[in-house]
Amino acid sequence: MNHLHREDGHLFLEGVSLEDLARRYGTPLYVYSCAALDDAYRAYERALEGLPHLICYAVKANGSLAILQHFARLGAGFDIVSGGELARVLAAGGKADKVVFSGVGKMAQEMRMALEAGIRCFNVESESELERLDRVAGELGMRAPVSFRVNPDVDPKTHPYISTGLKQNKFGVPIAQAPALYLRAAQMRNVEILGVDCHIGSQMTDLAPISDALDRVLALVDNLAAAGIRLRHVDIGGGVGIRYQDETPPDMAVYRNILQSRFRGRGEEVIVEPGRSLVGEAGVLLARVEYIKAGEDRNFVIVDAAMNDLMRPSLYDAYHEIVPVTVSKAPQLVCDVVGPVCESGDFIGLGRKLAIEEGDFLAVLAAGAYGMSMSSNYNSRPRAAEVVVNKNEIFLVRERESLEALMAGERLVS
Repeated sequence: MNHLHREDGHLFLEGVSLEDLARRYGTPLYVYSCAALDDAYRAYERALEGLPHLICYAVKANGSLAILQHFARLGAGFDIVSGGELARVLAAGGKADKVVFSGVGKMAQEMRMALEAGIRCFNVESESELERLDRVAGELGMRAPVSFRVNPDVDPKTHPYISTGLKQNKFGVPIAQAPALYLRAAQMRNVEILGVDCHIGSQMTDLAPISDALDRVLALVDNLAAAGIRLRHVDIGGGVGIRYQDETPPDMAVYRNILQSRFRGRGEEVIVEPGRSLVGEAGVLLARVEYIKAGEDRNFVIVDAAMNDLMRPSLYDAYHEIVPVTVSKAPQLVCDVVGPVCESGDFIGLGRKLAIEEGDFLAVLAAGAYGMSMSSNYNSRPRAAEVVVNKNEIFLVRERESLEALMAGERLVS
């Protein structure tokens, strides 16, 4: 993260001291950099320059209203996977006609909500979904704009839980079956065919699978055109990977060349759905060291952030770099950084070397994506507060959840 730096041993995000934020707002605390969000978005704009395009931020990566508002102001569209995400986009000032609706399990009420809002397109993932969408649109006296999400059976070479383009994955329709489904959709009165969608996975650092998938999808587009079905857009799915540990993120100039070489002169609008690469490196999670505990086999640094605040390490065995917010003269310790949740799987990082003392603050880096959006109240823990920084300005964009809020809506049996 280029906007994260040290001054006299103290960690700053843009022009703001992270230690000051931790003391002012408490921990756990998510902090996001506006400059980092801008830089990431503009990298995609440069890659798509000269092509008709729409960058649809994947809301599932981080659905905080302030993040959505920021991208809406940059001109972004949005990729959603639920009616709740659509409600968030609209509340944050996003435009419905820039929203694409993905996901394998769209419910009828979500379809109605999206149709009445006037979304840009549904990414249809099964024949059954197509039939339901046609019926729901007919009941409303509307036509549903659709593309099919096709599964090209391309290995994205990433974690199996975030791989979505192989034939054993639940997502999309097999690309070989797509022509028949397009012909079926063309016969429906309440459906309007707009495009095709392909999303093969997340956190890709190798561009070869993207290139391979694009070739297969564009061959389908050309075959459909020959059959009389001309598509207006090609949705190429998620963006590229980021650095968590020792990964080398793809060169955006090479990514640009892949897109420009495939789409220059074709005419279809290009839609891309980045999430992680727009917000991941823009965010940090701040935590306070509560205890340092010496065990027989290992040392434990127990912090006030836990798996309910950042699920990725426990869920994916994912790595996040952890650094002291303020440089300490304490001796370096090899330790496991763990939280207070009552699970052995509750950890932020294992086998780390840290020079810290009780009461110090730690920063968990690259935590902007799938951090707050996957957080929970497990162990009846309130969710963290969120802060956005813009140069020297500080904005509290989510208050720390209260204990009263945890029980709101519950009732005792009378």
